[in-house]
Amino acid sequence: MPFPCSCSHRDLGKAAQGQEVWIHRYHKQLVRSISPQFLEEIICHLGRLELLTAEEASRAREQSSLPQQVRAVVDILASKGSYASHTLQTFIETTNSQLYLHITVYEPMVQKHLESLQSYCGNGLETGALQRLTNLLLVEGLTDIQQQEHDILQIETTKGLPNTSKSIPLEKLFLPLSKVSIPPRVSVTTGVAGIGKSTLVKLFVYTWAKGEINRDVLFVLPLTFRELNTHEKLSAERLICSAFPHITEPSCILAGAARTLLILDGLDEFKTPLDFSNALVCTDPKKEIQVDNLITNIIRGNLLQEASVWVTARPAAATQIPAGLVDRMTEIRGFGAAEIKDFLDQMFLDDRDLSSQVLQHIRANRSLRVLCTVPGLCRISGSSIAYYLKTSVGQPQETTLVPRTLSEIYSYYFKMALGSDWPEKPRETLRIEQAVSNSKKIVGSLGRLAFYGLLRKKHVFYEQDMKAHGIDLSLLQSSLGTRLLLKEEMQTFTAYYFSHLTIQEFLAALYYYTAAKRAIFDLFTESGMSWPKLGFLSHFKSAVQRSLQAEDRQLDIFVRFLSGLLSPQVNKLLSGWLLVKDEQNGFRSQAITFLQGCLNTDYAISLRTVNTVRCLYEIQHMEIANTVEEAMKNKSLAGMLTPVNCSALAYLLQASDVCMEETNLSNCLTYNVCKSLLSQLLFCHNLRLDNNQFQDNVMELLGSVLSVKDCQIQKLSLAENQISNKGAKALARSLLVNRSLMVLDLQHNTIKEDGATFLAEALLTNHRLVTLHLQKNAIGAQGARKIAEALQQNRSLRELTLSSNSVGDNGSVALAEALRVNHSLQSLDLQSNSISSAGVTALTAALCSNKGLLSLNLRENSISKEGGPAIARALRTNSTLRKLDLAANLLCDDGGRAIASAIKDNRALTSLHLQWNFIQAKAAMALAQALQSNSSLASLEPRADTALGCLSLQENAIGDEGMAALSIALKVNTTLADLHLQMASVGPAGAQALAEALMFNKSLQILDLRGNSIGVAGAKAMANALRVNSSLRRLDLQENSLGMDGAICIATALRGNHGLTYVNLQGNRIGQSGAKMISDAIRTNSPKCVVDV
Repeated sequence: MPFPCSCSHRDLGKAAQGQEVWIHRYHKQLVRSISPQFLEEIICHLGRLELLTAEEASRAREQSSLPQQVRAVVDILASKGSYASHTLQTFIETTNSQLYLHITVYEPMVQKHLESLQSYCGNGLETGALQRLTNLLLVEGLTDIQQQEHDILQIETTKGLPNTSKSIPLEKLFLPLSKVSIPPRVSVTTGVAGIGKSTLVKLFVYTWAKGEINRDVLFVLPLTFRELNTHEKLSAERLICSAFPHITEPSCILAGAARTLLILDGLDEFKTPLDFSNALVCTDPKKEIQVDNLITNIIRGNLLQEASVWVTARPAAATQIPAGLVDRMTEIRGFGAAEIKDFLDQMFLDDRDLSSQVLQHIRANRSLRVLCTVPGLCRISGSSIAYYLKTSVGQPQETTLVPRTLSEIYSYYFKMALGSDWPEKPRETLRIEQAVSNSKKIVGSLGRLAFYGLLRKKHVFYEQDMKAHGIDLSLLQSSLGTRLLLKEEMQTFTAYYFSHLTIQEFLAALYYYTAAKRAIFDLFTESGMSWPKLGFLSHFKSAVQRSLQAEDRQLDIFVRFLSGLLSPQVNKLLSGWLLVKDEQNGFRSQAITFLQGCLNTDYAISLRTVNTVRCLYEIQHMEIANTVEEAMKNKSLAGMLTPVNCSALAYLLQASDVCMEETNLSNCLTYNVCKSLLSQLLFCHNLRLDNNQFQDNVMELLGSVLSVKDCQIQKLSLAENQISNKGAKALARSLLVNRSLMVLDLQHNTIKEDGATFLAEALLTNHRLVTLHLQKNAIGAQGARKIAEALQQNRSLRELTLSSNSVGDNGSVALAEALRVNHSLQSLDLQSNSISSAGVTALTAALCSNKGLLSLNLRENSISKEGGPAIARALRTNSTLRKLDLAANLLCDDGGRAIASAIKDNRALTSLHLQWNFIQAKAAMALAQALQSNSSLASLEPRADTALGCLSLQENAIGDEGMAALSIALKVNTTLADLHLQMASVGPAGAQALAEALMFNKSLQILDLRGNSIGVAGAKAMANALRVNSSLRRLDLQENSLGMDGAICIATALRGNHGLTYVNLQGNRIGQSGAKMISDAIRTNSPKCVVDV
């Protein structure tokens, strides 16, 4: 039977079939079928014939939805008699014959089809909670991990984060992506178990049936592979007629006369794998063939050529369909953090406190948090944790076990289900024993079904399967049974399936664990014919080895659960009804030794290796992982990465909070270790591999990683290695295809000119990279020229660092040419590049037309006073540059004054660095005048710990005269937050002028006067200012010849100051006893202020 769907169609009245006018007879189909464009044509036509007044047309257009607009027009015409009805009928018949055919010929079938969907679909479908499903991720195909790994391993490895694909709204799922493309014929939507594929199908059908999306599709035919399993042979015609008996004329669908969407939900549940290579070709819609052949012919287009086909499947099953046949592939994204919270709130609607506690437990466990991005797993985890919280109330903490591992979560879930069957009165011992006995029977019989179903990749069972495994269907009516196994009853069959794939796997593990203790032969051979295997440990090893060797990876979680059943906590939870108390003690240590032995390999570390470490986590043996994690925290991994420790490290890359924000593997990796970890580095979003002495051969390895479709590395730092031009070439090659990397840091290597050329070529194609750091790479002027040429075409790069590269004036000129046409680059760092006034003249000339650059660093170059006027011209013209660093050049007073004159007019610059420029009083006075008229300049040297910035004139001999001029400016300036004047030749007079300004200034927060000579007189003046000023937070008076008297003045002034949090009085010849007295005084007067004396 098709997926049910709920839709609301009002019956607007019935008349006798033979007597009712055309518009009454086809009222519903008119409302459902007319498009917005055709409705406008109808309104215009009727208006010209004066059958619809302008007021009536306006009233119809004002309706909130298209169906209501059409209904309004049809109702108006219906009220005007048969002539209006006949006019509408004639207009539709002559202008849109296809629509007329749909309305008059197919209408009875369509209505019955909608009614059948209405009967079965939409029950319990809360559309408000399904917002996540209204946007799917548009992907280009399955990644390697999706094709090869178990669903749970996929989630854990990708950390539950959606990929960076574009999204597509549900209503556009079957529409062309652009005006020049065509609609997809075959669409495939993938998602892990429990993500909501069937719910998505129901939502789509429900929304379509209401007429809200895809109104051009006349028939939506939802089918499940669960239903197709009950047929051996079918024809295309019988496929439609048997599932939808109300469609009495399937020829309109078979011939393509009516646009149709065929939905095939749950390919992973199909009993026969699709074989497109050997399937027989069939073009006859009436010919009955094997069902799997029928499906392949429909997907190929040999049958139902004009119909659109939509298949949903778990990722591994989707690989059965050749990529060349799939026109569009989408993926269902999981929950985000906010959606997990909303989902739990809905689960515990009547107890928000419980919901908050459950969420707190989930957030505290990274592995659990990742799994809860899948709704099905979030429901199981939330239920288990809630049960734990409820049952642990009033219990001693040492007797309750917080569920952390997967096995513990599912043990609590089973215990909760069992508890629902227990009688409330504890005295009813016989009933409890009966309930436990029944539970054991259910788990035993369902466990065998689950285990052998898992081996056959079978997840849907029918009555014959239940009988074959001797399952008493009456026992399934219990709470435990209904929580574990769901039943779907249709007209022709009854299907049973586990409530989630992991429930089947846990039951299978329980069965295997119990059976292995007494089994003589290999349990994986259902017939029992095999070499004898004696003892639990022998069977445990067999299961682990099969898991490691299986191509489909479908035993990975089963083995993890099997290991978890050996943990003391799980035994404590399940002992008494499924497990024998403490029975695991006899073979737990041997199982641990065996699992650890599986890790001791020199081969590349795979996800199976990581799964083995997770088995140790389930069994509660984490000594190795804890040791490696501690070393990661202490940055002491160097020399300890043996194969076993590398396996633990690979696990921590997925599970540890240490790696959540940044994976720092600096100064600890070798070529061989890196090679073994390669596949596990794919999913580290922020990866630091600095100072590992990596050479070009490692770059070949990393280049292969960056080229893989699965790669999710967004930031990669390879600073301070030994990478030459060959290594840069390997990385550049990967950038041609990589779609994840946004930041690449190659600073302090030796890629030189050739390496820069390779990277420049990559920048012509790569549109993802945003930041590139190449400082200290000896690229020279020619390398800078190549990168500049790439910048003339590249529009994605935002930040480029080329400091300490001997770029010189020639390289600067080339970069200036790029800046004339490139308006997307926002930050350019050319520090320490031997750039003189000629180079800066070219750069500043480009700034006159550039509208994108926000930050330009020219620190530590050779810009003389002749460069000042060129910089000034740019500042007068440019309206976008925010930060300009000219520190440690040779501007002198003349250059400084030229720049200061431009600052008066510039309203964009917020940060200007001029320290170490031989600037003296005259330039300081000019800057002071500029500050009085310029309110946008908040910073002349921004600090990393403040957003407001600072004025830095350190080591510029501005003297008291310059200080006095700046002090006048500070009285009126309201934006400057930091003032750095260390070693600026400021004496008592300058300090007094500054102190007077502080009595008026309300914006300055940091004042640095280190290395001046303000003396006692200056200290007294500053003390008087501190009694009034309330904005200053940090004051540095180190090495200012204050002496004891000056220090006491500052200390006593703090009694009335409640703003200062830090004072530095070191180097003022106070002495040890004086320092203690000053410190005590400040502590008394201002307890929150930290003092260094």
